[in-house]
Amino acid sequence: MFVEIVFAGLPIDRDEVEEALEAAFGPDGEIAGAGSGMGRCHLDLEIEETVDRDVALERVRSVLAGLGVQEHASLNVSG
Repeated sequence: MFVEIVFAGLPIDRDEVEEALEAAFGPDGEIAGAGSGMGRCHLDLEIEETVDRDVALERVRSVLAGLGVQEHASLNVSG
């Protein structure tokens, strides 16, 4: 599964979010890309197909909530 996480007005450094997601997913997922510009930034997260979709998305949302950035994020999910 591929999850693009798009942030608008992210109040913390994008690297903090990246590190938290990598810690939460371990070998089940990895950041495959990132970018920023025009007040927005994004992270591309690839998650192993063996991980249940609902579980994976809840894990992403939990990380974002723990960092206090969930209201700045939107998720685009494919796969």
